[in-house]
Amino acid sequence: MRPSGRAADALRTIILEPGAAHHAEGSCRIRMGLTEVLCTASVEGRVPGFLRGKGEGWVTAEYGMLPRATHSRGDREAARGKQSGRTQEIQRLIGRSLRAVVDRKAMGELSITLDCDVLTADGGTRCAAITGAWVALHLAFQHCVAKRVIAANPIIGQVAAVSCGLWGGEPVLDLDYAEDSAAQADANFVLTGTGGIVEIQATAEGEPFAEAQLLGLLGLARKGTAELFAAQRKAIGA
Repeated sequence: MRPSGRAADALRTIILEPGAAHHAEGSCRIRMGLTEVLCTASVEGRVPGFLRGKGEGWVTAEYGMLPRATHSRGDREAARGKQSGRTQEIQRLIGRSLRAVVDRKAMGELSITLDCDVLTADGGTRCAAITGAWVALHLAFQHCVAKRVIAANPIIGQVAAVSCGLWGGEPVLDLDYAEDSAAQADANFVLTGTGGIVEIQATAEGEPFAEAQLLGLLGLARKGTAELFAAQRKAIGA
């Protein structure tokens, strides 16, 4: 029995709230169980120096956790004067995931930054951030189309992410903190709506796991992301 009481192939309760931030061109607050992330998309009419004059845009991300997103207060990274390696790794992952489903030539020389701020952490914050950021990005592009900044929405597909792991030797979907902290293996899957794989991060916490177990986790991830894709489409009104 999982600590949450969920079936092995069950996601936590998913809530996607589009338009959660008043000033941002696009935004979404995502809740997966107790994990809650606010994703905002900000549009700028310029690109980084390495892209100037190339006629294509840029999509990037920043990630952070509020001090009491976890069980005890964590220091603000700004107060420490530098980001942790974990933060840098996660925000790069979010950026890569979103760029995988955007036609950057169709953007023109625009930049969109996705700020993913964790309000409450209970496992799977990077996965929730990717899933919610896609909604925020889609809405930001819709805003740009409405303002005639671009001719059409350059998003060419969906992307979402979910964690899976081995709990009690069995594959389970969407780990919360209690499971993630004691799983024999855990993995994050970033998948597209057409079945493509953007990234898989998988780690054994004790004994190595078998290829067949990895494929079992991938099968669960595909089931989970299918539900996430449906929730995304509902959030954008598609």
